[in-house]
This record gives sequence, structure tokens and C-alpha cells, in this order.
Amino acid sequence: MKLNTCRCHRPECFFLKAMPTKQAFPQEDLMKAQVLYRYDDALTAPTWVEHADVPDPKITKGSDVIVRIGGAGVCRTDLHVIEGVWRPHMDPTGTELLPLILGHENAGWIEDVGPEVENLKKGDPVIVHPKISNGTCLACRRGEDMHGDGTFPGLDSDGGYAEALVTSARNIVALPKSLNPKDVAPYSDAGLTAYRAAKKATRHLLPGQYCVVIGAGGLGHIAIQVLAAMCAAEIIVVDRSDVSLKLAEQCGAHHLVKADGDELQKVMELTAGKGAEAVLDFVGEHGTTGKGLAMTRNAGSYYVIGYGENVNVPTVDLVITEKNIIGNLVGTWAELTELMELAHRGLVQLETREFKLSEANSALRALHEGKIKGRAVLIP
Repeated sequence: MKLNTCRCHRPECFFLKAMPTKQAFPQEDLMKAQVLYRYDDALTAPTWVEHADVPDPKITKGSDVIVRIGGAGVCRTDLHVIEGVWRPHMDPTGTELLPLILGHENAGWIEDVGPEVENLKKGDPVIVHPKISNGTCLACRRGEDMHGDGTFPGLDSDGGYAEALVTSARNIVALPKSLNPKDVAPYSDAGLTAYRAAKKATRHLLPGQYCVVIGAGGLGHIAIQVLAAMCAAEIIVVDRSDVSLKLAEQCGAHHLVKADGDELQKVMELTAGKGAEAVLDFVGEHGTTGKGLAMTRNAGSYYVIGYGENVNVPTVDLVITEKNIIGNLVGTWAELTELMELAHRGLVQLETREFKLSEANSALRALHEGKIKGRAVLIP
């Protein structure tokens, strides 16, 4: 019987009781982490993750890199993991993946590197691309790491709600000295996802045209800044929160529309009854997909970034209107590098609220209740 196969690290675990504590995990080999032990489909449990002692990450491959976490972003995807939305994709049996350390938005400093790693040394500030791809599959060789073979720490393997994280040298983007890891951590997923969608839109947006952003929260407020920096289209922002609309205005939005039930009519009035050339939907539920498509001009593009409901549209409507529906998944390593350049130049800034690592449940709860302006970040 292999006693070292259990990953739960809980004091009541039979396996840990069966072996001497010091021999199992010497004190110097432990770190603090926030661990998910069980799913909560309705998100009604008083707490979702537990502050626990877990083994330090180890170098096992020549290309491995250990990053000492300076900041870990708290993402709505973390809530979806907790409620089991990703279970059919990552953990079909509901028993194999847990326990799991959440956290896929990570930045910090190089702590250790494998023997094959070059040009990285201890203490270098870095941000981490979230998908660890193997580098040899076709998608990876085309630069589309998020579609490549590999693991996604925080979703299918241990992530960065911890003091340290193991990743690959392929995932590392060096930070300029002007950027602090705790201030940029959410860029590695939320920022990258927003950047990729906005970048796609800017490729066909011309002066005098319109772009609608639905949802000016953690991702949307980044996309607004990217759009303002990279194109000359007029930006219309739709949100139900006055606080979010105020943030959108600060980020460069030209028109603010309250999502009070009349948002479709208001957008159509702003666009002379035609709709916008691009609509970026960062909500993807509560009816925004239907309204988002209706706000899209004929031959325009509707970008799906948020998710939660189905997109229902008769195929004949797509034929007649020639509207495009475009999905968006994270972004490439190169796009994360591009986004860091925008941040370095001050063209994109994150609105963040800091929590201690031990306060992960409070951060998740605040996000779930809509009380986070911008993004929440855990600081070990």
C-alpha cells in the first residue's frame, strides 16, 4: 500500500495517521494554501476552501519553474469550479480531482528553476500564462497554447492560491520593474481573455463605428481600456451597476447605458437603429446573449466571453444578417506579452482589491455577491 498517494493533507486522513508526521512532510517542506475539498453545487456552504499546510511544489522536469506567489487573482471561474460547472470536463467522476488548490491567475517571483531553464533566475518578477502546454502539439507550435495539450493549474491541477506554484518555463512572461506582481496577477487570465477578445474586435473596427461592451466588471473594464488604446471606434458600455458604469467612464467609455430593461432600445438609438459593428459580451447569461445579438449590426460580430446560458438563434437569421458569433478562450503567450506592454506604458490599469491568502473565502464570497469592484487578489 502506497501511503504517499493521498493528496488531501487533512489531519483526520487515515493515510497521514498511518505514517509519522515529520517523516511524511518535514516542516520545512510545507507551505500554506487554500484547498477545495468538496464541490458545492448551489454555492450555499458557509466556506468553500480551507487554509491548509500542503507540501511545497517540487522541480520534476528540466523545464519546470517554481514561482513564489506575489498575487493570485480571484476569478468567477473559481466559483464555477466550486459549483461543479467544470466537473464534466475536468472531473467526470467527482472523486479524482479533489482536493484541489484553486487559482489560475498568478504572478510573483522566480524561486527555483529546472536544469534546462535559461535566462531566468531567482528573484525575477514574472507573470504566469495559465495553460501549461507541452510545446510540441500542433496548437502549441502555432502559438495557440490555450488549445494545446497540457494542464491548467487551478482547474485540473494545483494552482496559485498558495505560497508557491510549479509551472513551465514556456509559461513565464518577465515583468518590467514598473509592474508589481500583486498588481498584475489578474492579467494572466481575466486581462488576457479581455485583451484577446478586444484585439479581435479592433482588427475590423474603424473610426465612426461602434463597439458595445456588456458588463464592465473584472474583465470588461480591462477590455474598455484595450479598445480605447487600440482603435478609434465609439465605445458603448452596458451594465446594471452604477458603480461599474462609473468605472467604465473612467476607463474610456464614450456612452453609458444602464441595463434596466431598455438597454437594447438605448443602444439602437445611439447607433441610428443599426446596431454596433462589434458586441463584446462579458456576462453571457441572464438574457444578455439574446440582447447582445440584437445589438449587433448586420455583418457585425458578437463575441462571447462570459458564459452561463445558451445562444439561441434561428440559422436563417444568421444567413440573412451575416452576423458572426465568436467564442473566446483566454489568450496566447504572445498576447500576454503584448498586454504587459500596454500595462507598462500605462495604457491599461487594473482596479483591484487585496485580500490575505487566509481570507480566500471572504474574497470568493464578495465576488459571488457582486461586491468586488474590478478584481480581487490574494496576497500570501
